[in-house]
Amino acid sequence: MDRVQIALDNATQTKSLLLGQGILGKVADVFKAQFPDKCAIIVADATTFDVAGKDVQEILKNAGITVEEPYIFNEPDMHAEWKYIERLDAVLSKTEAIAVAVGSGTINDTAKLCSHHQGRPYMIVGTAASMDGYVAFGASITKDGAKQTFGCNAPRAVVADVDVVATAPSAMTASGYGDLYAKVACGADWIVADLIGNELIDPLSWGIVQGGLRDALADPAGAKAGNPEALKRLIEGLFLGGFALQAYPKTSRPASGAEHQISHMLNMDHFVMKNGIAPSHGFQVSIGTILSLSFYEQFLKTDMANIDIDACVSAWPSLEEQTTHSREVFRGTGFEDFCAGEIAAKYVTPEQLRKELTTIRDNWDDLKARLEAQLISVEETIRRFKAVGAPTMPEDIDLDRATLRDTIRRAQHIRRRYTILDVALRMGKFDEWLNGVFGKGGIWEI
Repeated sequence: MDRVQIALDNATQTKSLLLGQGILGKVADVFKAQFPDKCAIIVADATTFDVAGKDVQEILKNAGITVEEPYIFNEPDMHAEWKYIERLDAVLSKTEAIAVAVGSGTINDTAKLCSHHQGRPYMIVGTAASMDGYVAFGASITKDGAKQTFGCNAPRAVVADVDVVATAPSAMTASGYGDLYAKVACGADWIVADLIGNELIDPLSWGIVQGGLRDALADPAGAKAGNPEALKRLIEGLFLGGFALQAYPKTSRPASGAEHQISHMLNMDHFVMKNGIAPSHGFQVSIGTILSLSFYEQFLKTDMANIDIDACVSAWPSLEEQTTHSREVFRGTGFEDFCAGEIAAKYVTPEQLRKELTTIRDNWDDLKARLEAQLISVEETIRRFKAVGAPTMPEDIDLDRATLRDTIRRAQHIRRRYTILDVALRMGKFDEWLNGVFGKGGIWEI
């Protein structure tokens, strides 16, 4: 049984996935199987409606499915914002039709949350290999000035025609590649968390997301060029990342680590490029992934046999000191309570810290071997990102290097998840490893 079938068999919400070349014409079969006797409404933006929405509408009609007037967002710079949720909510509240979303990240999240508000399922026809959220539960929407994740069900069915996806701008493919590549780094985070007993690896979700990851990432140039096989592997990898979250509903651990925290921090800062638009999620995560891998390379060079655990424990700030510092770091942002809460949630006592560091030291050879098998070098990562068109330098997304350095410091505060950022902090290596990235001779030397 292949990994997609295993993922579907263990998915709690998505029941059908059709992926391949020239399969758009089967969308009506999928709809009828999942939503018998239901009518449909196409939800798209102006571009995705032209690319595939019109065809989907005709295919459904020709199959005898009642299709209501499509709802098309005409804004050229549409993002996942609450005003669009309100608009689509108003449309869906007046019909019992099943939303057939035609698009990628923004359209998918909008249709996902609005369908959830109406208490009904939906399906998505993907048009780009741009992110891993197609079959993930939850929708990432900006509300009240902050990017938030709202709980809602994943799509009941997904159709992704590689020929359609190949027409998407190459930057969208590069973004998806960066988002998928993050699973290399976040997998390493999970390995360390597993060793110290912070969050044990779930074999099923690990296998779904990590099992074919190397193959999915093997041909970045081919993916950029729209090579069907390279694109199919990439899309499948992105889908599997979402399926892993359905198999492991506790947290987003299988698909998100320190690299995503850096992206989330940029969103919390409302960072935008010179054109006034925020970099894509995948591009933000690409920069975060390079940082995470850089920290891991320095971690693996550490002489763990001679680490001074007493000094680390002695230097460890108290819970009050850490939460006070967090509130000071985020003073005036409105995130003071939230970040102090996250710091408190992952705080360990000096005795617990001693146990963690001792466990890492005493199991170093095994841990090092597991991490070396999981990780890809920074040098190779940069080569692949350049081949696919993803950013490798902060300025590629108009991000000042000193600003990024500060962003990384603060990113450790915003999630309770144990990552390489916490390893660095608890070992007293945070400043040293940051300097290894931004100091003289570092990849992002300031």
